[in-house]
Amino acid sequence: MSSIAERLPATRRGRWLVLSATAAVWAGAYWGNGRVWDRLLYDAAGMAPAARLTETVHFFLYDTVKIGLLLAGIIFVVTVLRSYASVERTRALLGGRREGVGNVMAAGLGVITPFCSCSAVPAFIGFVAAGVPIGVTLSFLIASPLVNEIAIGMLFSLFGWQITALYIGAGLGVATLAGWTLGRLGVQRWVEPFVFETKLGGQTIDSTAGLTFGERIQMGTEEVATILRKIWPYLLVGIGLGAVIHGWAPEDFFTTYAGSGNAFGVLVAVAIGIPLYSNAAGIMPLVQALHDKGLPMGTLLAFMMSVVALSLPEMILLRRVLKPQLLAAFIAVVGAGIVAVGYLFNLLLA
Repeated sequence: MSSIAERLPATRRGRWLVLSATAAVWAGAYWGNGRVWDRLLYDAAGMAPAARLTETVHFFLYDTVKIGLLLAGIIFVVTVLRSYASVERTRALLGGRREGVGNVMAAGLGVITPFCSCSAVPAFIGFVAAGVPIGVTLSFLIASPLVNEIAIGMLFSLFGWQITALYIGAGLGVATLAGWTLGRLGVQRWVEPFVFETKLGGQTIDSTAGLTFGERIQMGTEEVATILRKIWPYLLVGIGLGAVIHGWAPEDFFTTYAGSGNAFGVLVAVAIGIPLYSNAAGIMPLVQALHDKGLPMGTLLAFMMSVVALSLPEMILLRRVLKPQLLAAFIAVVGAGIVAVGYLFNLLLA
């Protein structure tokens, strides 16, 4: 059976045409995903769009396809790019000469990469496999979903530049400090071994130097198949849990138990936010509704951070690449940072 590299066109132009056509199909599937499920559920099946059951089913189907496409695309691109980058250069770029500098750079890189919490996981795998220190990589993993252009734009339009600036600073601070703390704990030994391996044709290789373009494409394709095969049960369970909770956000419960009169309001908000899988844009309408009901801004920011940085589906996916000790440390350190931010902002904005 011929390899992927052998089946690609012999000319550079032919290979780029194949890649361009594949990218076009991927983009069409991604952007048409929502419309397809709208037609099938609302028109063909006659389900009421506003019904909670419809929202749950739509969420599961739409997000399964969306995250599957994102994972495939990100894994492929990151793997191919990683094949061109030496371990030493990548480590020097994000590792930094001074402790903490790499964490700040990685957190900043996370801000400009529009990944949700689940689709940031393949980039995490790529960084670790390229030799980037684990603490620095974790700063990226936290910052990428936590602080992004959509969240910044929506916060600015809804609450003004002061709250937006506070959110950006807090998000970068949590990502930088949490990654630095975890790195200092020496948690690299708690990463699953397969994350550090680079494979081609089913065999682990020590170096990507000298690979042909076709072999790099093959390596990317194989990595997509390998990782998706390993994580798809976790992916479906995570999205399924998020879909069940989606549309059932306990708004009245929130205002009762996480309001300004409850000293444990921030803790309640974070506890509720973790299983509410969403991205920053998806959770923003609820944040605005809760703000209109009088919830403190620090509590709302902690809630929003817990939703996008500690979502239950992300934890399920991360369990495939992190051992339980590191996963527990990750949740504890990031959660503590988010809670601290919530109480600090409630104090400052009182």
